[in-house]
Amino acid sequence: MLTTASYSTLAEFGRTLLNRPTLNEGLPMISEYAKQVSGAERCSIFIYNPKIQMLWTTLADGMEKIMVHQDDGIVGHTLKEGKPLLVNDPYDDPRFLPIIDKKTGFVTENIASIPIFDSSRRVIGVFQLLNKPGGFSREDAKFMIFFAHYISGYIELAMLFDDEATLLTKGIR
Repeated sequence: MLTTASYSTLAEFGRTLLNRPTLNEGLPMISEYAKQVSGAERCSIFIYNPKIQMLWTTLADGMEKIMVHQDDGIVGHTLKEGKPLLVNDPYDDPRFLPIIDKKTGFVTENIASIPIFDSSRRVIGVFQLLNKPGGFSREDAKFMIFFAHYISGYIELAMLFDDEATLLTKGIR
């Protein structure tokens, strides 16, 4: 449960985040804060690209970029349903993609997967925490839903900033 001190820490985090205008600058900060608050071992933030129907992460702790089709995995299910998903035994869940663990050597013990909405209530990404000792609870989900709403405006603006920067760079050539 969030205390007054938790809200103060979150507000300070938000002020610092606003000084990081690109996804490459802000996503690592979001990940570190989320892991610290939740006690999870890893955090992945997937961005959805509807043109190619893929979710990708510029940030997946300890891994290179991960790309997943919108219909695959826990992340795809979260995108499609637009609802949080707690999976405390992923290897027994048919939606889980064990191939990612095989490629990375990481063993996923539990997952909290939360959709990230834009200002028009479209899912623009999915925020996942992995391997919290003892598993994820409904209280964890409540905080992460709040946190996903908190960071959604930043992510939406950073995506626009990144798109504009890419267009400007291409236009200069």
